[in-house]
Amino acid sequence: MPWLETDVRDQRIQFVLARTRADVTMTATCEAFGISRRTGYKWLARHHAAGSVAALADQSRRPATSPQRTGAAVTARVVALRAAFGWGGAKLAVLLAAEGFQLAPRTIDRIIAREGLTHPDVAPTAASQRFERPTANDLWQMDAKGHYPLRRRRRCYPLSIVDDHSRYAVGLYGLATLHEPGVRAALIDCFERYGVPAAMLMDHGTPWWAPANGAGLSTLGVFLLNQGIRLLHGRVRHPQTQGKVERFHRTLGERLRRAGLPTDFAGFVAALAAFRVEYNQLRPHAALGLRPPATQFRPSRRAYQPRPPRWQYPTGSDVRTVDHNGMVGYQGRRFFVSEALIGEPVACLPLEARVLVAYRHMYVREWQLQTGRSHSLLRPTDRG
Repeated sequence: MPWLETDVRDQRIQFVLARTRADVTMTATCEAFGISRRTGYKWLARHHAAGSVAALADQSRRPATSPQRTGAAVTARVVALRAAFGWGGAKLAVLLAAEGFQLAPRTIDRIIAREGLTHPDVAPTAASQRFERPTANDLWQMDAKGHYPLRRRRRCYPLSIVDDHSRYAVGLYGLATLHEPGVRAALIDCFERYGVPAAMLMDHGTPWWAPANGAGLSTLGVFLLNQGIRLLHGRVRHPQTQGKVERFHRTLGERLRRAGLPTDFAGFVAALAAFRVEYNQLRPHAALGLRPPATQFRPSRRAYQPRPPRWQYPTGSDVRTVDHNGMVGYQGRRFFVSEALIGEPVACLPLEARVLVAYRHMYVREWQLQTGRSHSLLRPTDRG
């Protein structure tokens, strides 16, 4: 009879017992159990060598040696890098290669799984379309990550500024508040280090958006316009518009939790500075062919101007000054522009039964002459 799938050891024991009968040949015994003579001799030899029927149980087929298995030293290095950064096989392969260890990403991922170092993926659903500016400094994305509580009822608000093309974090600041003076000081520091971008993409949060005045234009927005920066604002409740800075915040949050959240403000500032160096100089980025962002970024050639020159509107432009209420008189009526532009000159450009209001290089308002209504031209964008 052939070996049964269940209780195979007992079948082998019965075979050994049957061979003790002197009146039955080996061939007949093997035929009775449906096995070959070679298999029969195998189990008899194992039984005699061990001196016990316990040897007839299935044994591990794992080889005594594994020449292809990663060495202990390499495994230890993978474990150390995983613990330090929390990255997967693709990124760790770059670091290991720099240290002289040539491992495939799948091999590294297997080591991570074998050592029990996996963790659940909490990534949000990927965007259906991805957009990227062709060169560095064409667009910077700016956003503030939710605050982190500190001791003594203090808070830290990480302010992030990321270049759209290279993913380079041009700025990462720990702020006590998100009020306009602190954000402006951070931006000035950023501009003095890396120059001025062509455009900046932000959401509808303060202080870069002013919902109260109906125009959306804030004093911080005016500061950016005075540097020749074009303002872009993402759609409400569509964080994927700022996908790069949102992804940067996810990576930042994971890194801070892995390293341990600081409990005081000085500790947070130091942790943010260390992360920024790691992110820009060391961390391989999948969208950049596993190169770190620093390899793709170059400072802007547009220098920061502490005192921007007065804007020269085209000859013949109807230039008027915004009054103390944020309004401008036109054809015997007063139209609202923006409280953030009080005292600033704007150009009024007739267009059929409408008037477009421009401040420097951007159209900021449109008036309807027949109805007296006006609306902001700072429209949300679906992409940078």
